[in-house]
Amino acid sequence: MPGPKDLDPSTSPRALLGAELRHAREQAGLTQEKLGELLFVSGSFIGQLEAGTRRMHKEMAKQIDAILGTNGFFERNCAAANKSKYPDHFAEAAEAEAVATAIREYAPQLIPGLLQTEAYARAVFRAYQPTAPEEVIDELVANRLDRTRLLDDPTKPQLWTVLDEAALRRKVGSPAVMAENLHHIAAMIRAHRIIVQVLPFGAGAHPAMGGALKLMSFDDAPPLVYFEGPGTGQLEDDPATVAHHQLAYDLLAASALSPEESLALIESVAEDYAHEEQQP
Repeated sequence: MPGPKDLDPSTSPRALLGAELRHAREQAGLTQEKLGELLFVSGSFIGQLEAGTRRMHKEMAKQIDAILGTNGFFERNCAAANKSKYPDHFAEAAEAEAVATAIREYAPQLIPGLLQTEAYARAVFRAYQPTAPEEVIDELVANRLDRTRLLDDPTKPQLWTVLDEAALRRKVGSPAVMAENLHHIAAMIRAHRIIVQVLPFGAGAHPAMGGALKLMSFDDAPPLVYFEGPGTGQLEDDPATVAHHQLAYDLLAASALSPEESLALIESVAEDYAHEEQQP
């Protein structure tokens, strides 16, 4: 029987690799849990590989080829499946985000990427890389805007964001940039595309003061949590870790303003920025 064909990078390599892994595992008569045991990972991690929500790294690909007798197929193709236009620390999270059915996000300092306008994204990247050539910034902005197209679908993913009040008050770019981005968020709220709550300064201490938090749910894979810091990121599937941060998010939402109050504050701050821009 002929073996699987090498993947075409122009299609969806991660999804194709996952489908081939599921086929090869079932042909070998192994459950996800059993293959996970042989690879010293969880069965849920194997499920995420098969669903295309996690990366298969080269050393693991070699082990999979040896266990499943796939003649180096996974080692040859994992490089194509792992190509990404995003930084290494965020690539896996961005790819998981693209297939998530629901995203819950806490943004402590900045408007999160999925909700950024072009001007806001450009100001963020220029602040991160003040001496970068303009073409580098252009590419970063284009990739950021590509991510926002996830929200072109009217129903998926369901996005629920808790914005810290600091993200509204921190002036990124000019007052006009802030007004535009906040009006953009308000328009999506009014179109019932997203749910946004604002965590006010008055809420005091809360369980996510350590930084940004993103929870992702999937139709055919266990949930993931992603933590991010300056130039770093970590994606976790450990059920206890995910449950801990799901509780943290629930507590944040409980401490935040209601969606109606949040919309009123967002539009009020946007108007303040618009008036500031008009001052001589």
